[in-house]
Amino acid sequence: MKLRPMFYGCLIASLIGGNAHAEDDNMMVNVKRLTLQTAQTIANAAIEACRKEGIQIAVTVVDRDGTEQIIMRDTIAAPITVPISRDKAFTAVMFNAATSAMSDRAGTPVGRQPRLIMSAGGLPIEVGGSLLGGVGVSGAPSGETDEMCAQAGIDAVQDDLEMAG
Repeated sequence: MKLRPMFYGCLIASLIGGNAHAEDDNMMVNVKRLTLQTAQTIANAAIEACRKEGIQIAVTVVDRDGTEQIIMRDTIAAPITVPISRDKAFTAVMFNAATSAMSDRAGTPVGRQPRLIMSAGGLPIEVGGSLLGGVGVSGAPSGETDEMCAQAGIDAVQDDLEMAG
């Protein structure tokens, strides 16, 4: 009879523990990534949006790990726009947030880390709650315009990405 409480205790623990770790049974994780063609479409749309404003920019699209997929610099955009666009895209994907939302952190120890730029112009690329990558734009007279062009790049593919799920 003394085994009965122990038996029920073990049974309850195994049921609770078994359900709590059901997702951990998989040994691999499926990860969605942008195709090269999608990254190119985003970059081209961002450049076109800024050209309509009479602005030459650089744009970088990074994957979900912050690794560059596409870097484009319009014909007369300043060379400095390339590393700034890259770092804005990197920052957006590392924090999964628009870089404009992080400007108050720029002077903090986090904001002073290498490769982080916490000013407007970087946006994460998401679909259905999944982070796919980030886009960063540099070269406009204001970060708000950089961000508008980055958003235009995302908007060019957002519906197709949502349909692809």
